[in-house]
Amino acid sequence: MRKKVILLLTVLLTTFSMSGQQQIKIVSDSIGSRLTIDSKPFFVKGMNWDYFPVGSNYAYSLWRQPDEVIRTALHREMTLLKQMGVNVIRQYSSIPPKWIKYIYEKYGIYTMINHSFGRYGLVVNGTDYRNTNYCKEEIIADLLKETEDFVNIYKDTPGVLLYLLGNENNYGLFWDGAETEDIPASQPPEAPQPPEGGGSARCMYELFNEAARRIKVIDPFHPVAFCNGDLQFLDIIATTCRDVDIFGVNSYRGDSFDELFQDVKDKYGKPLLLTEFGADAFNAVTLQESQSEQASILLSNWQELYMNAAGNGASGNCLGGF
Repeated sequence: MRKKVILLLTVLLTTFSMSGQQQIKIVSDSIGSRLTIDSKPFFVKGMNWDYFPVGSNYAYSLWRQPDEVIRTALHREMTLLKQMGVNVIRQYSSIPPKWIKYIYEKYGIYTMINHSFGRYGLVVNGTDYRNTNYCKEEIIADLLKETEDFVNIYKDTPGVLLYLLGNENNYGLFWDGAETEDIPASQPPEAPQPPEGGGSARCMYELFNEAARRIKVIDPFHPVAFCNGDLQFLDIIATTCRDVDIFGVNSYRGDSFDELFQDVKDKYGKPLLLTEFGADAFNAVTLQESQSEQASILLSNWQELYMNAAGNGASGNCLGGF
C-alpha cells in the first residue's frame, strides 16, 4: 500500500512539474473577486501596447522584423512600461509565443493574448464575410476551430496571463469593418441584421461561451475573458455567458465610470476587467493638445478601478484595467 501511495505522489508531482504552469485563477469570496497567481493577488495595471516606428502605418509588424530589431524595440518600450508600473500588455494573436516568454522573463511583464473572434470579418471556405454572421453554421465551426488552434499555440507559454476573445464585437453587429460610428441608441433584445449579413447578439454571446468552454478543456491553467463594448446587451450576456471567467469591457465614459461596476455586479456577477479605458491627449473641441486634461481623467479612472477592487469598499469586482 505504501509503495502505491508513493507511486501516486510521484505521478502527481511529475505531472505538475511537466506542466510547469503557474496557477492563475479567479478567487471570489465575501470581500469580492480577484485574480491570483500561485495564490497571490494580482491587480492588472495594463497597457494596450503596439509598436509603429515613425513613418510606418498599420501594415507594419514588429514581429516580422529581424530578432535584433525586435529586441532593441522591446528593450526601449518594455523598460518604459516597467518604469510606469505596467505589469501586463494586451496583444493580438500575431505575436509569436517566444516573444511573450522573452518579455515575461526579461522584464517581468505578462501578456493578455487576444483573438479577434471575427470582429473585423473573416474568410470561410473562400467566402469573404465583411460582417460576421454568428448564427451561420460554417462560421460557428470556423471560429471554434480557430479558437482551439489559437489556444494550442499559446497554452504552454510562460508569461501568458489570460485569454481574451473579441474586441467590441457587439458594435460589429451594427458597423461595417473597423470603422467607428455612432453607437446605436436603441438596444433591442436581438441586434438587427446589419448590411451584408451580420449575426444576432444572442448567437454571438452563445458562441463566446462555447469557445470559453472549449478553451478550458485544452488549457485549465488560464482564465478566459471576452471583450464587450461597454455594457450593451448586458441582459443577454448575463444569461448566455455563464462559462466565461471574466467580463472584459472597453469603456470610455470620461472622468467617471458611473455605475458600471455595480451594474455588472448586480446583473451579471462576473468579475470585471477594463480591457480599454482612457482619454486622448488631444482635445477635439478646442483642437489643442491637452495633456493635463488627459492626466486628470486617467487619475480619476484609476482611482475608481482601485476603489472597486476586492476589499476596497465599493463593488469589489474590478480586476484592474488596460
